[in-house]
Amino acid sequence: MLPKIILYNAVSLDGRINGFNADVGLYYELASNWDIDAVLMGSNTVLAGFDADSKESSEDLEFIKNRKKYSDDSRPYLIVPDSNGKIRIWNELFKMPYLRDIIVLCSKTTPEEYLNFLNERNIDFIISGEDKVDLKVSIQKLSSNYGIKSIRVDSGGILNGILLRAGLADEIHVLIHPELVGGMKENSLFQAADINSLNDVISLKLVHIKQLRKDIIWLKYEIIK
Repeated sequence: MLPKIILYNAVSLDGRINGFNADVGLYYELASNWDIDAVLMGSNTVLAGFDADSKESSEDLEFIKNRKKYSDDSRPYLIVPDSNGKIRIWNELFKMPYLRDIIVLCSKTTPEEYLNFLNERNIDFIISGEDKVDLKVSIQKLSSNYGIKSIRVDSGGILNGILLRAGLADEIHVLIHPELVGGMKENSLFQAADINSLNDVISLKLVHIKQLRKDIIWLKYEIIK
């Protein structure tokens, strides 16, 4: 059985995921109350949060290699698809106290050098797919190999779009901020190729709505499959 997958985004009223004054504190305050086994985050989202050039040189390799892994650790895993081997700042992520450990999703074309890089740091990885990560297979392996039953997706519209188009997502949580961004550049919570028929529209069922501080609205939808 596949894990339950929850997409979670803060957006402006016009559906943008950046360029507005997001209440980051509220975003993580709500997320901290959810009982989830893993957080799935895109590689671009991870890299956007850190200055890779300045962090790589300060890596504490011995700390990463010799870190303790506890089977009864209740904190969530961090799952990151990185078939191109772009992320080299894992030391910064291991400093986050609310993560249990990290699992990287790779493909069959991921450079051998990068797999050796992960092995040297005692970082688990899953290989699936040819040129790109096969998310469905990877998620199945996360369930069978690690006992992961629920995943929160903290990422941008591209990864959301892949999960939605593949029918892998189960819920969507959106924090709608009372701001308008506008502009011509697309950067919404759901980025994917245009559909050819209205039959391909993804239908949702509203199951929760609540007004939070600063007139932010929390909407929760179930995805109708």
